[in-house]
Amino acid sequence: MRIIGIDPGSLITGYGIIEMEGHKIIHISHGEIKSKSNFSSIYDGLLEIISKAMPGEMAIEEVFYGKNAKSLIKQGEARGVALLAGEKCHLPVYEYSPLAIKQAIVGYGRADKKQVQHMVKVILNLSDVPPPDAADALAVAICHAHSVWSWSRL
Repeated sequence: MRIIGIDPGSLITGYGIIEMEGHKIIHISHGEIKSKSNFSSIYDGLLEIISKAMPGEMAIEEVFYGKNAKSLIKQGEARGVALLAGEKCHLPVYEYSPLAIKQAIVGYGRADKKQVQHMVKVILNLSDVPPPDAADALAVAICHAHSVWSWSRL
């Protein structure tokens, strides 16, 4: 099963693609789409990535409720664009809270970005730490993979 994880952002949208082979998680690719508030670049970028990687499922981070309403709205708009790209490609979409993602990756729901980056590097056996938004996207994909694995054991 191939999964694309998405960390939506109005300026930088991270993506990470992994594959599950049995209980093993394999890194396929990751990156960041820099948009400069141009939502069509997020949409077009995700469509291109999805068409090349051909994932079977999409996992996306839910909106983080911060203090800045303007940032929250922009993040929600970027998330909507990512959801539309997934729907356009006929992908089932699964949503996870930042707390659930950090819990699945680090074991602590209040972990910081550096801790998430480090654990993603370790889990996927990467030679370098991925950029922050790509690491978050990979974490979303890993969280979904763990959930799927847990469901399959029931």
